[in-house]
Amino acid sequence: QYSPDSVAGADGEIDPTEVTFPGCSCRRSSCAVPRCPCLRRGENYSSSLRLRLAEQPEQRFSRPVFECNSLCRCGDGCQNRLVQRGLRLRLQVFRTERKGWGVRALEPIPGGSFVCEYAGEVLGSAEAHRRMRAQTAQEPNYIIAVREHLHDGRVMETFVDPTYVGNVGRFLNHSCEPNLFMVPVRVDSMVPKLALFAAADISAGEELSYDYSGRFRNLPGTSREHEPLEEENRLRKPCYCGSSMCASFLPWDSSLFSTP
Repeated sequence: QYSPDSVAGADGEIDPTEVTFPGCSCRRSSCAVPRCPCLRRGENYSSSLRLRLAEQPEQRFSRPVFECNSLCRCGDGCQNRLVQRGLRLRLQVFRTERKGWGVRALEPIPGGSFVCEYAGEVLGSAEAHRRMRAQTAQEPNYIIAVREHLHDGRVMETFVDPTYVGNVGRFLNHSCEPNLFMVPVRVDSMVPKLALFAAADISAGEELSYDYSGRFRNLPGTSREHEPLEEENRLRKPCYCGSSMCASFLPWDSSLFSTP
């Protein structure tokens, strides 16, 4: 079932449409720092409605984004409303030579532009682990686990499964040298939209991809992926991205297949 936005999972534990954030009291069409509390929470968009790409390669983590929400007084014209407007680019799902389905751009995409959301069922931890353990090694795995490292040392996890309900994002392939990167974007609550942005200028016809381990803007040490044991290699799927930096296998984290 196609859905442009994430929905509550079958376990009913998390409702991504619930509004729990207060709205800002800005009374003009475009909020500004430092007055707008939404903009003070995280990264901001540029005046051209693009995410500012990190200029410091040693920056340990990408910062989250908080958009103005349905309770804000600023109105629909506010430039701090981007991901919530949904897909605006022309994309095409196509059959690749070795990787199954893929997605390519049908128009040029400037670096920093929002491309699409990775939408699906938002699951609680127990249901996400149950579904992953129920899969066979031959089945495609669409469930994504996003870990956010908070300033106080806690780790927040979000599980999204587009296997049964999702959007075009489920067809994006992994690459060890991707042209997209994922950023959690929050609008109405702490449940984030998993937004994919262009890491650089992308040409029309170019296949879109991101690193399933989330490493594009993060150092390798930020991932919990470990060097797999020999017996785990039997469960890993080969990577066909074709990059000169290809790791030969898709990212692997055995903790996702254990009891939470």
